[in-house]
Amino acid sequence: MGNSSLTKQRINMQKPNNNPNPQDKKPNNFFNQNPLLMFVLFAIIAIVIFRMLSPASGEISKLSGATTTKTINYYELKKLIENKEVDFVAIGQTNIKATAENGGNKIAYNAQRVNPDSTLIPLLDEKGVEYTGYNENNWLSDMLFGWVLPVFIFFAIWMFLASRMQKNMGNGILGIGSSKKLVNAEKPNVKFEDMAGNAEAKDEVVEIVDFLKNPERYAALGAKIPKGVLLVGPPGTGKTLLAKAVAGEASVPFFSVSGSSFIEMFVGVGASRVRDLFENAKKEAPSIIFIDEIDAIGKSRAAGGMISGNDEREQTLNQLLAEMDGFNSDASPVIVLAATNRPEVLDPALLRPGRFDRQVLVDKPDFEGRVEILKVHIKNIKLSRNVDLFEVAKLTAGLAGADLANIVNEAALLAGRGNKKEVEQSDFLEAVERGIAGLEKKSRRISPKEKKIVAYHESGHALIAEITKGAKKVTKVSIIPRGLAALGYTLNTPEENKYLMQKHELLAEVDVLLGGRAAESVFLGEISTGASNDLERATDIIKAMVSYYGMTDVAGLMVLEKQRNVFLNGGLGSSREYSEEMAQKMDEYIKTLLNERFNAVKESLEIYKEAIENIVKELFEKENIDGQKVREIIREYEKAHNLESRIVAEEKEEI
Repeated sequence: MGNSSLTKQRINMQKPNNNPNPQDKKPNNFFNQNPLLMFVLFAIIAIVIFRMLSPASGEISKLSGATTTKTINYYELKKLIENKEVDFVAIGQTNIKATAENGGNKIAYNAQRVNPDSTLIPLLDEKGVEYTGYNENNWLSDMLFGWVLPVFIFFAIWMFLASRMQKNMGNGILGIGSSKKLVNAEKPNVKFEDMAGNAEAKDEVVEIVDFLKNPERYAALGAKIPKGVLLVGPPGTGKTLLAKAVAGEASVPFFSVSGSSFIEMFVGVGASRVRDLFENAKKEAPSIIFIDEIDAIGKSRAAGGMISGNDEREQTLNQLLAEMDGFNSDASPVIVLAATNRPEVLDPALLRPGRFDRQVLVDKPDFEGRVEILKVHIKNIKLSRNVDLFEVAKLTAGLAGADLANIVNEAALLAGRGNKKEVEQSDFLEAVERGIAGLEKKSRRISPKEKKIVAYHESGHALIAEITKGAKKVTKVSIIPRGLAALGYTLNTPEENKYLMQKHELLAEVDVLLGGRAAESVFLGEISTGASNDLERATDIIKAMVSYYGMTDVAGLMVLEKQRNVFLNGGLGSSREYSEEMAQKMDEYIKTLLNERFNAVKESLEIYKEAIENIVKELFEKENIDGQKVREIIREYEKAHNLESRIVAEEKEEI
């Protein structure tokens, strides 16, 4: 109970300070909120008072007090002067004003002056009329635009700079080191029920939510909640969405920022922004900080060698390490979530216990996960009764949640394009093909010769896939161009929950890849450039068998290359760690095995020659045929020629 009460006190201390330092208190009145406006009002009032207290000209004051004002021309005004009907004349730059007494009433005359006129002054002197000159400009506008406005502009600039420097004192000049504009502070509405396909990942972060809601339960047992959780996984699997769901379930402030936002051209800005981010999060504690793509600032410091190539990034990383596990790290319950698809490049100091205590894998969903994800994304979609989400989930093995969301949206767009009221199964199948093979290029004109080559090529792939043990079953064969380069394609049913591959399955995949080139050689007598990608993939498979998997006699059980970067394709590549002699042996083995499998595939195609011709005929007529039709053609050929069926049935999972 003692630990529990202590924790309650600590949590109460972590809440926003409702009794700030008296020195920080400022009277919240109109004068302090609007200093610039008050300065302008004060300046105008001062000018008016000064003008009122200043001695006015006696002559000009004679113009005031008139009961009637008349506008006359210059000629009439001179006639009045000649007749001594005016008492006082004031001469301006463009106007002349005069006053006259008439029966106790004072009349003011206004006239437009005619220049030049050298007779006016002598006339006034002759008639003995009092006269003077006056300035027609407005004294108030002269004061405002002459010196009040410049002073106001200078004062405004000075107030702006002073306020900015005061707000960001210690965070860089003029707010360069501030993270306020870079951080998205919100309380997400996302819940765990809005997510699907990541059951294991959700289970890993449930205790974080429970701690943020009920910290006393863990404190009574002496347990410490992980300070940081690193979400790793391929792109599009829902790492950011999972972090938002944690914040939404816990109902705590959620500070999200991108890792690249910390890096600037100024040295020290990144570290300053990290400090500012954690300070803001501690003020709102308990809270969650989410750093997306943390590999932008968390790369290993050893990668640069003895002399670092990026001091700014290292300073930012060092500050992050200090904030996550510094002297004051227990003062506020701030949990750091981070996401990356490159965990292999992160600094070891960042991954140690006490900082990112655990790594949660947010992987691509399995069959059940894909069904759940599809159900989430079809909530606002009008579906036809013939839509089978289980069939769509079977065809989308290996796709991430973002890919599935795009397929659902693409299906809806296709239905809308077809002026349909509901999304049908055919729209989903077309959307899957678009996602895997690319857009149909019906406008792409190919010659009959090229169409023939493509038909035999794809038929070779399809037939070898059906008669080879360990190969993936055919879903669809098409000779319609898709994507950027494909003139035809063969879709295979993906294997579900397959994390290991046996040697015969790898060789079966090599055979299927060589089936296109072999069909061209057997049926056309000449090969084309269409098999370039097939040959590349087949070579990579055999090379992996030698260098990674130890499945050949070339290197035995010795691993020649290390696999890197499992979440991103390509990546850092592999380093060569074997001799020239071993490289020569590996090259010779790859070449020999490719030739052996190519000849074996050609022999199989020779046996099923008529079946290939029938498949090609169907493709020329319909351009698209499904896997079931391919299997029917093969069975009919085997039955007609009394051959033992080589069509491999789908392997069932052994329990």
